[in-house]
Amino acid sequence: MNLSSESFAALALLMFLTGVGIPIMATFNGGLGLQLGSPVAASLILFVVGGVLAGTILLAFGGAPSAQAFTFDRPYLYLGGFLVLFYILSITWAGPKMGIGNAVFFVLLGQIVAAAIIDHFGLWGAIKSEITPRRIAGIALMAVGVYLARKTT
Repeated sequence: MNLSSESFAALALLMFLTGVGIPIMATFNGGLGLQLGSPVAASLILFVVGGVLAGTILLAFGGAPSAQAFTFDRPYLYLGGFLVLFYILSITWAGPKMGIGNAVFFVLLGQIVAAAIIDHFGLWGAIKSEITPRRIAGIALMAVGVYLARKTT
């Protein structure tokens, strides 16, 4: 799949802004978890608000899938819900304890390593992108960066 440079730039900006939102969301949800005394309750509120907003957007802009689209021929595709719950619960619980910066830095390192492996093998339909010595060096630099950027508490 080849994207024009304009399309790639627009997607890159979208993903950058998504990255900006993640530590903000982690800070808000961690604070809510502390306020409520329950990271699980804070996570539930996050999912309810997100679900209502997603449903509103779906109704406003259309594009609802047909009933036939909900198949289980690739059941692993539905595990995203488990993984996002794992992330939200983890960051809500750990962020206030170790600092949002530390928590997000380690999440980022995990994402980089997992993304490289997924791309290398083309897992689950991902576009293949071989792990080269240059990519390994980049991941190693990221790991060193995480170590240097982390805050000791």
